[in-house]
Amino acid sequence: MNCRYEPLPLSLIRYWCSLICRHINGWALSWGKSCQPSAVEQEKLSQWIAAHGTPQQVALRCRIVTAAAAGQSDVAIAEQLSVNRNTVILWRKRFCEEGLDGLWDIAPGRGRKPLYDVDKIDAIVDATLQTKPAGMAHWSCRTMAESRGVSRSTVNNIWRAHKLQPHRTKTFKLSRDPQFPEKMTDVVGLYLNPPQQAMVLCVDEKSRIQALDRTQPGLPIKKGRCGTMTRDYKRNGTTTLFAALETLQGKVAGECHQRHRHQFLKFLRRLDSEFPGNVPLHLIMDNYGTHKHEKVRQWLKRHPRFAPRFVPTSSSWLNLVERWFGHLDSKAIRRGVFLSVADLQSAIKDFLQAWNDKPKPFVWTATVESIQEKLTRCRRTLEQIQPGCTSPKRRKVKKVTV
Repeated sequence: MNCRYEPLPLSLIRYWCSLICRHINGWALSWGKSCQPSAVEQEKLSQWIAAHGTPQQVALRCRIVTAAAAGQSDVAIAEQLSVNRNTVILWRKRFCEEGLDGLWDIAPGRGRKPLYDVDKIDAIVDATLQTKPAGMAHWSCRTMAESRGVSRSTVNNIWRAHKLQPHRTKTFKLSRDPQFPEKMTDVVGLYLNPPQQAMVLCVDEKSRIQALDRTQPGLPIKKGRCGTMTRDYKRNGTTTLFAALETLQGKVAGECHQRHRHQFLKFLRRLDSEFPGNVPLHLIMDNYGTHKHEKVRQWLKRHPRFAPRFVPTSSSWLNLVERWFGHLDSKAIRRGVFLSVADLQSAIKDFLQAWNDKPKPFVWTATVESIQEKLTRCRRTLEQIQPGCTSPKRRKVKKVTV
């Protein structure tokens, strides 16, 4: 019996050859070079996997390399991550050849093609930065989309990619104190290098704290709805809080007074009794007139252990007690309902007591050089907009007529 064997098609032979080579490469990668990431690379892979801003395709590649380093097989990794085995082999090989940088590479031609070219995107960005809509102060997604003939989601994506937020503003004040460098260096030096056998106290007053009662009771918080409160209120008086923040431990000494005037001396006497002994006290204060009153100066001369350190004008951000006032306002006052000034003072005392039971110091990290660098950039920009607006202020000399 004669048997004739038909030759296999060339295309089928090529397919089987490529499949065999692919498996051989995978076995060589699995059994040959281990490509174990170092400790630094392993830590970087873990950070990329945990970071919210890492693209999902990069996070997947990091998980593949991490699982391979743990000794798992290609088949197990593919089943665990719901990918093809060839994908696992590809990125293990890419990591062996190029390291961590190869995990971020995107092959040309991959992904969705952009609808708009670079010139269109640059035009939208330039219009956002350089122009304003007619009769309005800033652009919105809808007004910009209508102006440029694109969708509002496109504008939103472009703004997010370039970190543009036209609807937001931040307040600031650049100090024009002629002695700004000296005062700032003095205060920052106390924060970063506090003197030995001495205490640093940030002293200030929060004046005219309002005891507000809402006209209607607010609705409590529940699932799917935040708590509510009426926007109108009834004012039941005000109080003034004098506070001193001890920078080392974070404890706060404070007391409330009905009136603001002539009460600062009482608070200094309170500090003298609160911190007894001969320990020097460095008081960081602002340039409010009460702090430089003649009676205050005379009292400080009679008590030489009190060393006042004044922050530059318009630089309350240098006083750490202002940060504590922010905590007080957001956590105890802003949402409170006070039927009288006594209720308000009681709430402030309760917050003081709770804070001092578990004090948390504020850690100052900015150096003099970093602050000066930021202020230099700010002055340079402001001078381009309005020349002379950042020059130091000089006191006007009163002319005496004879």
